[in-house]
Amino acid sequence: MPHLRLIKTSEHASLKRLARAAALLVAVPLAACSSGGADRIVATSIPSEDFHARHPIELASSRATLDVIPYVHAGALDARSKSQIKQFASEYAKTGSGEIGLAVPQSGPGAAEARAAVPAVRAALAAGGARSYVAISSYPIADPSVAAPIRLSYATVIARTRTRCGQWPNDLASGSSTEGWENKPYWNLGCANQQMIAAQTADPRDLLSPTATTPPDPQIVSRGIVAVRQGKDPSTAWQVQNTNIGGVGN
Repeated sequence: MPHLRLIKTSEHASLKRLARAAALLVAVPLAACSSGGADRIVATSIPSEDFHARHPIELASSRATLDVIPYVHAGALDARSKSQIKQFASEYAKTGSGEIGLAVPQSGPGAAEARAAVPAVRAALAAGGARSYVAISSYPIADPSVAAPIRLSYATVIARTRTRCGQWPNDLASGSSTEGWENKPYWNLGCANQQMIAAQTADPRDLLSPTATTPPDPQIVSRGIVAVRQGKDPSTAWQVQNTNIGGVGN
């Protein structure tokens, strides 16, 4: 027969008390969860760690400007000033709107020459493709000894970052707090990249939506169709001829 162990009454009571105590220990945290509302959604104000959200690129209304110190000879502009103004007019035709502002200095040594250059400047703007009204104004000169340029401007849209770079609100090597111990990107991370992308974008509107596609080249399309009909490979056969570097200079 198997050996049976008889449990005394006092020992049995002790086991019951231990079981009740263990049940209470398990029930306390469960009750705390149920009373605190475990299914309740809590919205926090923790900022996003992504640098795209921390340093966003935005499109803003601004004015494109060009300062020119023209040299006028027999009513004609010098080649440097003329090429600058024509390029400025070409950019206006692509991304500008409204009137073109032309401000000349009110006084100073270059005031008379700037006013004499206005007709040639307007002609250079028209030659560059700017077909718009030119609003002529003047601006005061604080120091007559400083060269005063002709200032051209027009309304446009620019890309910029909302925040400034080079700011360090938190000390990366702080020993007085535990902020530097967190495995999170520092505040300034990605700011310079965002500013460079905004500055190098030729047309800021491309950041909002892509440019419309151009129609396909009909000559390339027809060449491929003719090649397929003739049973030929329609792909382009590129011939690459490597240069013998060791034979250069011999």
